[in-house]
Amino acid sequence: MAISDKNILNRVYFIAGCMFIFCLAVVFKITTIQFVHGDKYRALAEQRVVKNVVIPANRGNVYSAKGNLLATSIPKYDIRLDALTPSNKIFEKFLKPLSDSLAKNSEKSSSHYQNLIRKARANKNRYFLLAKNIGYSDYVRMRNYPMLNLGAFKGGLIVEQTTKREHPMGGIAQRTIGYERIDEDGNTTRPGIDGAYGVKYLRGKDGKRAKQQIGKGQWKPIVDYNQIDPQDGYDVYTTIDVNIQDIAHHALLEQLEKYKADHGCVVVMETKTGEIKAISNLGRNPEGYYYERLNYAVGESHESGSTFKLMAVTAALEDKVIDTSDVVDTEKGIIWFYGKPVRDSHHGGYGKITVSEAFEVSSNTGIVRAIDKAYSKNPEKFVDRLYSMNLNEKLDLSIIGEPSPIIPDPRIKNGRWSGIALQWMAYGYGVSFTPLQTLTFYNAIANNGEMVKPQFLKEVKEFDKVIVPFKKEVINKQICSEETVAKVQQLLKNVVNKDHGTGHRLYSENFSMAGKTGTCQKDYKNKEKLNYISSFAGYFPADNPKYSCIVVIHEPDKSVGYYGADVSGPVFKKIAQKIFTDTPIVDEIESLVVHAVSSENEFENYYQTAQTYKTIMPSVVGLPAMDAVALLENMGLKVKMNGVGIVKKQSIDKGQKINKNQTVVLEIS
Repeated sequence: MAISDKNILNRVYFIAGCMFIFCLAVVFKITTIQFVHGDKYRALAEQRVVKNVVIPANRGNVYSAKGNLLATSIPKYDIRLDALTPSNKIFEKFLKPLSDSLAKNSEKSSSHYQNLIRKARANKNRYFLLAKNIGYSDYVRMRNYPMLNLGAFKGGLIVEQTTKREHPMGGIAQRTIGYERIDEDGNTTRPGIDGAYGVKYLRGKDGKRAKQQIGKGQWKPIVDYNQIDPQDGYDVYTTIDVNIQDIAHHALLEQLEKYKADHGCVVVMETKTGEIKAISNLGRNPEGYYYERLNYAVGESHESGSTFKLMAVTAALEDKVIDTSDVVDTEKGIIWFYGKPVRDSHHGGYGKITVSEAFEVSSNTGIVRAIDKAYSKNPEKFVDRLYSMNLNEKLDLSIIGEPSPIIPDPRIKNGRWSGIALQWMAYGYGVSFTPLQTLTFYNAIANNGEMVKPQFLKEVKEFDKVIVPFKKEVINKQICSEETVAKVQQLLKNVVNKDHGTGHRLYSENFSMAGKTGTCQKDYKNKEKLNYISSFAGYFPADNPKYSCIVVIHEPDKSVGYYGADVSGPVFKKIAQKIFTDTPIVDEIESLVVHAVSSENEFENYYQTAQTYKTIMPSVVGLPAMDAVALLENMGLKVKMNGVGIVKKQSIDKGQKINKNQTVVLEIS
């Protein structure tokens, strides 16, 4: 019996010893966690419960040269309710008034909202959605609803803000104005001005705030005294003129539809400054509708065709190896080099004509004959002259996507040189430029030899303060002599002549233009796929150029027509005439889009007043609705609109004192 008791006692001691050792291990582990790894686990626990999230900054606005809104960030709000935060007394007191308020602006009844909110409280829902993606005016109205007006601590109000990029002009010039898109893989696309100047000027600086996990993968904003508020981006003022942009866009669209073309572009540039006043890029979708598909003017390089004859003749005149009065033999409209033909579009050729006449009628054989005679023994000289006029250089645009020009060079390995390269270059084959690169050269001729860089921006502003001004940039002060400039200017005038020249149908007695037609074959190695590029480049008025312009249309329906004079030339003429001769139409658009009812209320004055004197109501009559709403909301006003278009009446008169969150009703025409 004693032995048995001893064994039991030993077992008790053993178990007690094990338990003692286990307790020591637990104490050791707790001590280690608390003092050795404590910071690590505390941070991990906090990370799982609380995290910092980014508050995106509002991107700056993009404006036209005259202050019309082209792109803006509109704030959008989600309103949620932490259904557990209000006390029972507050919840019961304000549930019905809150539900009544929600029902006023909804098709649902008050009882419907009461049931939903009670259910959310019973289910301990701390992130119940009341409204999604609402505007600023609705957000201000909702946060004043019963219960919600008590704020986050007492009323359970949760507000989350996002921004949406809007383009008041719709798809017009959207590829140039730009946008930001994120695909399914998280890759971001930022074309146009938004992409070129987004990081530096438009984007601003993001802020941050804390959010707390409340279960089921949901995160609720909490009061964070270390919150960093976002800094909004600067506003960018472009060189775009909305009147010219509208004219160019619709002139191009009409012609694309008429000829059932695949795509096309048009650019209008101010001659002296290089400012881009209009740029439209339209491509056809499978349903046959046209939209801003790609920025063809900046990013699509192609063989120039006959528009390059200006570069070739300018080079030869500058080298003094030809003159416009020299006679060339076009023979019967076909000449041969190394077994390859050069043909004129005019059947039977033109016989013996001058270089000037060959340019005017766009004779391939005449121009090729002149260039071949001048440079066949020294083609490097021709290439060097093209280089001296900066034709081999990119324009170094901030807008991404510009390819390098292509000019064959016999001195460069794999430089695209062949036995017929010189002759093919003379009439625009083998070389490749973007429409904007071609236009820059034509603009230099219009500008008496000074080549200026295409300019898309006028200035960057913070409210009415200019942060960065953009000035004219000169690429080449004089691409050729004044004598050469004068000769090629006359050639370009002769093209648009009522009696002769490939552009004679563009002639107008009341308005002068100068330019060059171009028709280039695509897929010319495969006759079954043979298509064309039709183009026209030039400037107007011819004697004192104000604007230069290029129109390029790809793959027009051959059964309707494909020559540059027929397809692209009319677009050029319509743009020129509408800018300078249809002044009543332009004035009407100007008054509707830019000008308010009184001369003292120009947009700039309005904007300055709105930002400087935020308690004084300005007149917004005559402004586009998007302009008026964006700027009035920046003043803290709640805006209600009736209609779309241009503001014709406002409920608060100009000059009256206003209060924050005050409602103004705009009647829109």
